This record gives sequence, C-alpha cells and structure tokens, in this order.
Amino acid sequence: MAVSVRMDPLLEHELELAAKRKGVTKSQFIIDAVERALGRKNAFQLMNALQVEEERAEYKVVAKAFQGQEQPYETDASREQLLQKLKDKHGSSAD
Repeated sequence: MAVSVRMDPLLEHELELAAKRKGVTKSQFIIDAVERALGRKNAFQLMNALQVEEERAEYKVVAKAFQGQEQPYETDASREQLLQKLKDKHGSSAD
C-alpha cells in the first residue's frame, strides 16, 4: 500500500541525509521509524537478537579479525588506523 506524506523541504533534506548515513532508502527509513513508534521494533528485542547473533561461529571469526584493536570504538583513532591501512595497501593518496 502506498502512502504519500507532505513535509517541510528542510525536514525532507534531513530525512535524505539520515537515510543515506544508514545506507537505506527514504522509504525504508520512514518504515523503520513508524515501526519503532508503533512498538513493532522493540530495542530490547533487537538487542537480544544481536546477542544471539554474536554467538554464531561466523560472527566470532569476524570479531577475531579485530582482536588487538582499541576497544571501545574510538572514532578518531579508528579513522587513523583505517587510513593507514588504506595508505599501506593503495599508496598515500587516501587523505
């Protein structure tokens, strides 16, 4: 079922940016927001599902690849590590 919504252009622009940051379409972003507002996406249930997923063997292989990395995630240090890895692999034009 299609639904049409009118919104302020500034709000729509913010919606576009937020959806882009999450890597989803505007429609999916709106659907997710409505589901959360209606209680269909319970953060506690999602956290429990994630904890179950983390126990899967595939996840542990990926997590092992990041052992020795600074934890918890620290944006600036992680960015520098990533840039250094890219420079090492592809040359120094990654800045």
